[in-house]
This record gives sequence, structure tokens and C-alpha cells, in this order.
Amino acid sequence: MKNQNPELFHRYEKNPILSSENWPYPINSVFNAGATLMPDGTTLLLCRVEDRRGLSHLCAARSANGVDGWQIDPKPTLLPDPDNFTEELWGIEDPRITFVPELKKYAVAYTAFTRDGPGVALAFTEDFKSFERYGVIMPPEDKDAALLPYKIDGHWALIHRPVSAPRAHMWISYSSDLRHWGSHKLMMEARKGAWWDANKIGLSPPPIETPEGWLVIYHGVKQSCSGCIYRLGLALFDLKKPEICLKRGTEWIFSPVESYEKHGDVGDVVFPCGYTIGKDGDTINIYYGAADTCIALARGSIKAMLKWLEICK
Repeated sequence: MKNQNPELFHRYEKNPILSSENWPYPINSVFNAGATLMPDGTTLLLCRVEDRRGLSHLCAARSANGVDGWQIDPKPTLLPDPDNFTEELWGIEDPRITFVPELKKYAVAYTAFTRDGPGVALAFTEDFKSFERYGVIMPPEDKDAALLPYKIDGHWALIHRPVSAPRAHMWISYSSDLRHWGSHKLMMEARKGAWWDANKIGLSPPPIETPEGWLVIYHGVKQSCSGCIYRLGLALFDLKKPEICLKRGTEWIFSPVESYEKHGDVGDVVFPCGYTIGKDGDTINIYYGAADTCIALARGSIKAMLKWLEICK
């Protein structure tokens, strides 16, 4: 068919890979998982789990091959702590994981939810068993954050998505101590009009470092008469000045088409928060929340994504 679009991501044929049925304790749903490879090669997903009150916490699932045989922590891995961090009153959500070589720790940027709305919180861990919370580092309304793995010109860099109604764009901010942030710079604007990524965009998983630049998978939200549609697009940013956008695709690359993506607690949503990269340095496993109900897997190629950006920028 001449009208067939190129497939950059190929869905795992046995999707979804994790759902509430797999959980060792009662929950409503599981979705939007951060991902990382542990030193022994194990894939770890830090999953957003919504309980039957409607509040979220984080729970780790581990797999030797990143596909099946998941070993899930028998109880929540990271619970909200509203007594010490009042901003977590209504739960914690949507983690993005970055391994930071200088600190020899994993940074977990997540959304803390309270009466004032969502804010960006940061925690560090060495083993995903104990965590050092930094609390909210970007106040509400802000979310969709990830830390870059090393300093830029001597400062840590954080991508995030503050909201200034009626639009929401991607920003980057800098810090010398990971607690106090400034030098805020606009990275990429949501388009205007009828575009698939008009009015509201945000970072999906953490940026992918390539020789050409920081490759970013981002989500765009299309408001239609029947509700919102969450789709994914690609952009490339300068390695040394990541606020500079080098290329941006005009079309979406991945959208909800399967039943588990279109139907659930929030339909028409594909929302990745994490990925792992294969030993070849090119194959990428994308772990995404589907319809805010389950976790699914898609595979792609970093080289193919960069090549697509050359054509569709």
C-alpha cells in the first residue's frame, strides 16, 4: 500500500506485558513505568501503580530478558510520604530513571501530587530498595521531568513541563546542587492550530544520547470532540546546549491503535516513561503505559529514528 506509514516501533506480539492481574497485592491498574538496566543485565521497571482509592505509588518489577518472567516486589517499593513531604498527599506518579555515573546512583524524577496540582520531585537510589528523597524541585503545575546523566558546563540539567494555560511546553533548567534550579530555558513549544502536538507537549522517556545529539521521544496531546489522543513524536537537541532544537519531526511516529491502547481507564493513550538499549547500542525497548491501565512493549532502532528525522523534520 502506498499510503502505509513507516513503522519505527514494533509492538511485542504478546502485549500487554504487565497488568493488574500480575500484581501480588490488590491494585486498580499499572502503567507509565520508568526503566533501566541493572549491572547484572536485569531490566528493572519502576511502575506507577494506582490503588483502589485512585492514588498512585511506585513498585519495581524485574525481568532477566526485559520481556517476561517478571518478578514484582511483594509490596510497594516507594510509597507517598505526605507526613514528611506534604506534596505527596495524593500520590506519586510517572517516574523517569537516569543513571548518574558521577554519583554512582540512579536519579528518579517523578510527579508528586497534592492539592495544588502536580509538581516535579527527585529521589536517588543505589538499589531501588532505599531512596533519598529531595522533595519537590519544580513546584506545581509541572511534570514530565528527567535528569540528564551528567553536567552541562558544570551544572546539572533537568527537562520538565511547566503549564502556563492554555498551553504547555518543554523547558530545561540548570542547578549546581540538584536542589535549587534556575537558568530556565524554553526547549520546544507546543504547536498551534490543528497539529497532533498542538497546545500541549511533554517529555516521554529520558533523552537518548547519540553522536548527533539528544534524541527525544515526546508526547503530544490532540484535543478532539471525543476526548484527548496521546501520540509520540521525535526531536533532536544539541549535546552541549540541549535547549537548542536541531530537528523536529512534523508527524507522529506512534499512536494508540490496539484495543489495549484505545480502551481502559483513560482511552487513546500511549505513554512511555522508560526504555532500555540493547548490547548492539541501537535496539531500543520502549516500555509504555497503555490507556492508563497496563504496560506494553515496543521495539525500535535508534539509527532508524535518526534517519526518519532527516526525512520528516
